[in-house]
Amino acid sequence: MKAAAYLRVSTIGQNEAGQRREIARWLKGNDVACVEWYVDKESGDTLGRPGFKRLQADVFMGTVDTIVVWKLDRLSRSVQDGLAVLCSWCDKGLRIVSVTQQIDFNGTVGKIIAAVLFGVAEMEQETRRERQRAGIDAARARGVYKGRKPGTTKGRPARAEQLREHGLTLDEIASALGVTRMTVTRYLSLWKRVNI
Repeated sequence: MKAAAYLRVSTIGQNEAGQRREIARWLKGNDVACVEWYVDKESGDTLGRPGFKRLQADVFMGTVDTIVVWKLDRLSRSVQDGLAVLCSWCDKGLRIVSVTQQIDFNGTVGKIIAAVLFGVAEMEQETRRERQRAGIDAARARGVYKGRKPGTTKGRPARAEQLREHGLTLDEIASALGVTRMTVTRYLSLWKRVNI
C-alpha cells in the first residue's frame, strides 16, 4: 500500500512547489516512505482532471491507503463533488489528510468539517467570479475592455502537433506543454484547420 499525494494548481503560471514542500514535510514527519504523486494544473470546478482520474483509478484498484492534500479545496471547489469524493474514500477506509489545515477527515466529525471547508471553497470561487465579472463590466462601461481575441492561444499549436507526430498521447502532450487535455485537443484542431 502507498500514500497518494495530490497537488493541484489552477493555472499554468502557478507552481506546485509550495504544496509539494508542505506535503513532503508531513510525509517525512509521519514516516511515510512509499508515496505516489498526482498533479493537475487545472481548475477545481471539475473532477475530470488527468491526475485526479489516475488517483481515482488507484483508489478503485485498492493500491492507496492514505490521501494527502495541501488543502481540501485542492480536491474540488464544489461542495457536492468534494463531499461525494471524500465520503466515497472514507467509506473505503482511506485516511484523508489536509496538511495545512491539520485535519484528518476520517469519521463523522471529519465529514462535517469537510462539508464546511468545501462550502467555503465554493463560496470563494463564486466570489472570485463575481469580482471578475464586475471588473469586466466596469472596463466595458469605460470602453477599455476588448476581451480575448478569437483564435488566440497561450501555447503553441505547432508544438502540440509535433509531439503528437512523435506518438505522445493527449495527456502526455498536455503535461509537456503545461496545458489541459482539452486545450491540446483545441490546439490540434486549430493546427489542422490552419494547415489544410
